[in-house]
Amino acid sequence: MGKGSGYGKVILFGEHFVVHGLPGIVSAIDSVTNAEVLRKGKALVIKDDRKAAKGYAEEKRLQQIESIERMLTKMGFNPKLPLKIWVGGKLPGFSGLGASAASSVAIARAIAEELSLSLSNEKINQIAYEAEKAYAGNPSGIDNTAATYGGLMWFKKNIFGGPDDVERLSLRMPVEIVIGSTGKVADTKAMVAGVASRKKENPEKYDQIFKQAEDLAYSGRKALENHDLEKVGELMNENHRLLQEIEVSSKELDLLVKIARKNSAFGAKMTGGGGGGCMIALTPTKELQEKVARAIEKEGCEVLRTRIGVEKV
Repeated sequence: MGKGSGYGKVILFGEHFVVHGLPGIVSAIDSVTNAEVLRKGKALVIKDDRKAAKGYAEEKRLQQIESIERMLTKMGFNPKLPLKIWVGGKLPGFSGLGASAASSVAIARAIAEELSLSLSNEKINQIAYEAEKAYAGNPSGIDNTAATYGGLMWFKKNIFGGPDDVERLSLRMPVEIVIGSTGKVADTKAMVAGVASRKKENPEKYDQIFKQAEDLAYSGRKALENHDLEKVGELMNENHRLLQEIEVSSKELDLLVKIARKNSAFGAKMTGGGGGGCMIALTPTKELQEKVARAIEKEGCEVLRTRIGVEKV
């Protein structure tokens, strides 16, 4: 039996903008997805035991099958190879946490082990990127990179082909955050396509927003490297405003962001594809983390208390 794991992630700065070649900052969190693979039977059988938002597993089922077929093809195997796959772990299936990328990395590692392939992290990352196309259409590559390597990373997609610019950053120490789930499953593919379409229709407005997003990513990097968490929070708030302007937030996300800020979070923003899914709040002490988490739970939403800047889980 082959086994593998992949990190969950949050995007601190730059979601959506990274698809278009702008820089972003992503952090692995201390929650992972695990997978086990056995070559047996006559067809693909998937047992997914992850805790998930209502409808997540059903919504993603066909995409999950396509992603596994894409992986097998990329590895040089028949895409219809009969496999028994189990997926579990502490990372919940909430949209926005890189759950699909974490499972793609975990499954790719488990398949490689079961089929006696020795693959580097770089190769696993390439396979997971191919798998992510089933979920995101035109993925940025940021999710699978975080899921493969962990840690805190500066990421810039090479939109002309060739290797992406990935640079490992370091935090002085891991920092507590709260992730709040709207309970709404997001369609990342549709959100990414929507931004591209609106950008084409209104290039001047979008070019201006994209320039602000680029400047913000550089400022965010500097603040993180200086461990200036108040500044990081302020920039997260600004990033959320830009995401509202490109119409990828939602009233549910905006409400949770507002609650987090009202309860003294250093900053809060949506994370991931938007249109539902999750938001994150920067809460750099256990006490503040608990205060913000409880306020979001009072709203009837599920939360994950976790940390960013985690190198090893």
